[in-house]
Parts: sequence; C-alpha cells; structure tokens
Amino acid sequence: MASRTITAAASGSRQLGDLTVHRIGFGAMRLTGSAAFDLGVPSDRERSLAVLRRAVELGVNHIDTAAFYFSSLRSANELIGRALAPYPDDLVIATKVGPGRDPSGQWLPLARPDQLRGQVEENLRQLGRDHLDLVNLRVLPSVEVAEHFGALAELQAAGLIRHLGVSNVTSAQLADARAVAPVVCVQNLFGLDDRSRSADVLRECGELGIAFVPFYSIAGKGRESGAGADTSEQVASVARAHGVSAAQVRLAWTLQQGPHVLAIPGTGDPDHLVENVAAGALRLTEQDMALLNAAGSASPDKS
Repeated sequence: MASRTITAAASGSRQLGDLTVHRIGFGAMRLTGSAAFDLGVPSDRERSLAVLRRAVELGVNHIDTAAFYFSSLRSANELIGRALAPYPDDLVIATKVGPGRDPSGQWLPLARPDQLRGQVEENLRQLGRDHLDLVNLRVLPSVEVAEHFGALAELQAAGLIRHLGVSNVTSAQLADARAVAPVVCVQNLFGLDDRSRSADVLRECGELGIAFVPFYSIAGKGRESGAGADTSEQVASVARAHGVSAAQVRLAWTLQQGPHVLAIPGTGDPDHLVENVAAGALRLTEQDMALLNAAGSASPDKS
C-alpha cells in the first residue's frame, strides 16, 4: 500500500445508534500487555498512552474497552482516561459488562442482573465519564439475557448509558435482547479462520441494520495470545499481491463481509496501529475473496 499516512476515514463510516464511527476502530485489551493478569510482560505505560493518542490522530473514533481489561500493573480504562481526557466530542467509547475479576485478577461468576449497575458505575469511575456511550452485555450461550438486558435498559433510561449492545450471543439471545430494548451492535467472535458460529448472526445483523463488531478478527484461534505467525499460504499470497501484511488482509476480509461490519483490532505497538488503520483502505478483489473464503472453509474449527 502507499506510504502516505492513511486514516480511519478510509474505512468508511457506520452508525452506532445516533453516533457515527469509522469502520476501523481500536480494541484496548492489549494495551495492558497481557490479557492474563499475571502472565506476559507488562506494557510500557508511556508507549500505551502514545498508541491511544496516535489512534485518535489517525481518525479512530471508536474505542472498545472494559473494566476487566487489566493486568497486574495496567488498566485499559485508566490508560484511556489518562491519554484522551478531556475526550474528543466525536469519540465513542464502548465497554462491556457481565464478566468481572477481583483485584487479584481471578475471574468472578458472570454478574447477576442486580450487579450490573455496579459494573456500569465502575466503568464510569475509571473512564471519568458521567455516562457511557455504549455498553455491551457479554454473556454465555446458556444465559437467559432478558433480565440482564432489562437491568441495563433501566440504567439507559436513567441516563447512565446512551446505547446498548450484546456480545457473544446466539441468534436466539439477540432476539430476546431486542424484545427488551433496541440493540445497536453485536460483538461476537468472528474471523477468517473462525466464522461458522457467528455466520447466522452476522447475516441477521445486516438484515436488521445492526452493526456487527467482531473480535479476534486478526488473532483468530490465537485469541488472547495473539495472531502469531500466519501459516495460511492463501493469506500470504493475497498479502504479497497487494504489498501488505497478513493482518491487513484479514482485517480487509472482515470489513468486506458487509457495510454493517466494524473492526476493533487491538495493539500496543505504534507501527501495528498504523498498519491496522491503513487496512481500512485495502479493497480485496473478487478473486482475492474467493481464495480467502476457500482457505477459511478448509480450516477446521477445533474450538
């Protein structure tokens, strides 16, 4: 791709309720250095702050975070507040509730409906906000979402939340949530190598006008550990043809799943950030997409 600096505007825009965001956003999880509490190398604080500021300079106006994104030395929400407050008027900060961790990093049981207000308030405190732009309810496939989503709808009515979304849901759970309150986005696991479980939800979101915001679209089955070396010859072939990285190909493939699809790649590396944002300008050909789709179909889902 060209050496000129490409901004997030090249990816196009999408509505999250009444908020407009560029289709390339930023995921804050990797700012802490490790998705695990006590594993990996703690991130360099100044570097993480610089990445956040650079993201905004590059036109990123959609940041995904959560109060449970913290390691032994770093908190994503604290870094966001330190780097970006006072926040730009057009910046949308999305967070998640449902999961939680105690101060030692141990995972807690998913929050009950009556515990969600405390999680919302914790995000408000950490981010220094008086309301949250978007809160995603993250659940397990076995959870009945109506009561939980109803608790968030009450907080929305009270002015603590502007818009609501859901995360890690099935089609049935999405329908149950929509019966309670409007859903502006769905945040599910989806990528070139891991798309079967959310294919129906992706399609339904397009039909319903709901934004679909996949996570791990680069990492795929690497998930919290990251992408690692890309072993797909098809991805490598497309990357060589366009003069881009494998990660950029995966992001471009994700965005070309439909105009309702957003991307929230995360990184603590300023060079990777520039590459991720630039992927929003990459347009894959029909031949590229056919090759990649065939490669993804050939990858068994072992999870």
